[in-house]
Amino acid sequence: MTSETNMATVRQLSPGHIYGFQVRARTAAGHGPYGGKVYFQTLPQGELSTQLPEQLSLVIGSILGALAFLLLAAITVLAVVFQRKRRGTGYTEQLQQYSSPGLGVKYYIDPSTYEDPCQAIREFAREVDPAYIKIEEVIGAGSFGEVRRGRLQPRGRREQAVAIQALWTGGAESLQMAFLGQAAVLGQFQHPNILRLEGVVTKSRPLMVLTELMELGPLDSFLRQREGQFSSLQLVAMQRGVAAAMQYLSSFAFVHRALSARSVLVNSHLVCKVARLGHSPQGPSCMLRWAAPEVIAHGKHTTSSDVWSFGVVMWEVMSYGERPYWDMSDPEVLNAIEQEFRLPPPPGCPPGLHLLMLDTWQKDRTQRPHFDQLVAAFDKMIRKPDTLQAGGSSGDRPSQALLNPVALDFSSLDSPQAWLSAIGLECYQDTFSRCGLCTFSDVAQLSLEDLPALGITLAGHQKKLLHNVQLLQRHLRQPGSVEV
Repeated sequence: MTSETNMATVRQLSPGHIYGFQVRARTAAGHGPYGGKVYFQTLPQGELSTQLPEQLSLVIGSILGALAFLLLAAITVLAVVFQRKRRGTGYTEQLQQYSSPGLGVKYYIDPSTYEDPCQAIREFAREVDPAYIKIEEVIGAGSFGEVRRGRLQPRGRREQAVAIQALWTGGAESLQMAFLGQAAVLGQFQHPNILRLEGVVTKSRPLMVLTELMELGPLDSFLRQREGQFSSLQLVAMQRGVAAAMQYLSSFAFVHRALSARSVLVNSHLVCKVARLGHSPQGPSCMLRWAAPEVIAHGKHTTSSDVWSFGVVMWEVMSYGERPYWDMSDPEVLNAIEQEFRLPPPPGCPPGLHLLMLDTWQKDRTQRPHFDQLVAAFDKMIRKPDTLQAGGSSGDRPSQALLNPVALDFSSLDSPQAWLSAIGLECYQDTFSRCGLCTFSDVAQLSLEDLPALGITLAGHQKKLLHNVQLLQRHLRQPGSVEV
């Protein structure tokens, strides 16, 4: 039953029965939690007339007390929410992580809405005593300086390897706020494919942010160093991990804004984890090659623009860390995107994966898939590898013109060794020399059957070399081409 006041009368109860009552408040935010159960027993039939007034007073008094308590709790909650909304005016996408116990709503809180960034850190990150930290060698560079390997062993706990980013110089206050803000963002998310925050040091200098150690580093450089060493399904699994992380973030309405293969880290188990959450001190121009058209034109970042960026990450993975749009200048990239040209499939990329990339690059952002749809597509590819080769029908999606890779300048190449270096396969220069492949005509005769005898057994290297052999053959057929 419901009551518009703080009183309620329960009628038509049977004599001699036990009844339990629970009360909850309802506000503009919805229903609150129920209070504890209160049990009452109605009088037997003969005693009803003599004791009813006393029992009724007891029932009403108990209910009134419970209602008053819940009303006070509701007013307190609403006051806190109102105060935070005032502090976060204009940040409708930034209220995205707390859970409302009765409502199941997830919110993420933008640390920049706090007057004191240290307050956000205290809410979302664990303060670590510097005495428990051992700093070791430099392993990379982050947005705020060097990243070092380290060891963390709080008292009574097992030692663990961590990555440590320190703000060694005092720096401007805005830099310190940005540094701590990234940690406050990261500390709000827990997902197997998102970098885990281990703790922070804010009570002494230097300021430090400690995260789990990702031994194999950024995804782009990891792939470049291992070109051709993974099957298509292994690469799909990497992309699936990134998509799952982005699906989780999008459930909080959190927009990454800087998703690229460089912002994904790889651990020793080949698990990919999304990092670099929060704003970076770098300018937006560095993300041009991953930016959706609406971001370039209007600076409008949404989950849909993250989907576009994820499509570029897919391309990076399948090309083993190739730079998107190759050596094209920024104006050339802008012009290509405006004219609706899209990146072609990397050598050896299954058709099904490239079609998925094209879906993420729809000009109309409402036509791009959601991250949950992308995760489902990857799961299907892993369960049924034949779907990787599915080309789909031409009527399934708008046709999109594909860019051609930047052509090699053959006039600047004086030998097959120089050609190998230009296509990134210089590791086979000695092999070509030993096998007498001294002219472009010799190289142009190569086929798939010849490659194992040359020691070229990695599938990715075979596909890349044969793709460039085809380009070489096309060049040699052109009138006026000069044989070397």
